[in-house]
Amino acid sequence: MNGELVSSEDEQSLARAVAELEQWKMKVEQADQEKSRLTLDKLDTDDKKKQAQDSTQKILQAQQELAEDSANKMKEIEVQIRTIERENTDLRNNLERFHEERKVKKAEIDTFQRRFKIRAEIPEKGLKFSEVEKEEREDLCSDTEGVFTITQRPCTLLSGGEALITFEEEKVAQQILRLAKCSVVVDQTKMDVKPFCLNLEPSVKFEVHLAVSKKTVQVSQAPPVLPEERMRDRLEISFSKPSRGGGEVERVSYDKSSGTAQIAFLNTGVAERLALSGRYPVDAGGKMMVDVAPLYQYKLKKFQTYCGTPTRSILLRGIQDALEEEDLQDYLEIHFQKPSNYGGEVESIKYVSKGTEVKAFFSEDLGVKA
Repeated sequence: MNGELVSSEDEQSLARAVAELEQWKMKVEQADQEKSRLTLDKLDTDDKKKQAQDSTQKILQAQQELAEDSANKMKEIEVQIRTIERENTDLRNNLERFHEERKVKKAEIDTFQRRFKIRAEIPEKGLKFSEVEKEEREDLCSDTEGVFTITQRPCTLLSGGEALITFEEEKVAQQILRLAKCSVVVDQTKMDVKPFCLNLEPSVKFEVHLAVSKKTVQVSQAPPVLPEERMRDRLEISFSKPSRGGGEVERVSYDKSSGTAQIAFLNTGVAERLALSGRYPVDAGGKMMVDVAPLYQYKLKKFQTYCGTPTRSILLRGIQDALEEEDLQDYLEIHFQKPSNYGGEVESIKYVSKGTEVKAFFSEDLGVKA
């Protein structure tokens, strides 16, 4: 009985052992499978890691190449910037030089303009006819002519601390000019002034020949409200009407760009009458008032330039403002009138105080020597 029990327990133990063995086999197989799976995963991960490393290497290489390209481009840009800056500097220097040259040229031009510019006002003169000569018929139809002689007075510019003295006699001015300096006593103060010869600015002289037409008038303010040919016809028709003060028209010239015209009449007297009225109605698609003026013709003849030196005048420089302008001028006049100071009779004197400028003009009777 006991032997059977033992045998049964052994069988149960063996069965359990076999079952346990089977479990371990299964676990071992599962472990092998897991190991295989992990090995495969590791291999796959290594491939991915290698691919990632290769991609990273390529990216780093591309970044390095891009950085090198950027550095090279930056260097090129810096070189270009330096080149442009040098060019800009050269251009600025050239521009400044051109500005300075322009200023110098402008100053020269202003100097020449001041020397040669004509500023002359023709004074109004009353005319008195003493006699009338008989003329031929063709002379009555000619233009009214006049000749005007324009002479620019010589001048010089007096700056502050200078004086201009004109003596009655030329020899007095010449003996003063021989002195290196003149010692003038002004209010118990001795002042040394230097005499200089005057060189006047260039002057001009010319004739203006003026001719006023007796048969032609100048018309303005006549815009081309009609075609050019029709405007010319309307002007001729309008100025031919005696009821408006017109007369028989010989010819008409019309300029549409400026709206002006010249109307020539067959007889004298019409142009003068219309010029005195100043306005005239024209039928050009409606009433149009135009301006009427005499027809002038100017000619410039015998234009001459000349330079002169006043033989009786001297220029004094280095004068100090010790007194008021008029008082100091009196002291200078008294000094240079004394024969003991090599002076003589003073015809005129002008002193200019510091900070001012005066232009002095000369006439031909002051001994201006060309």
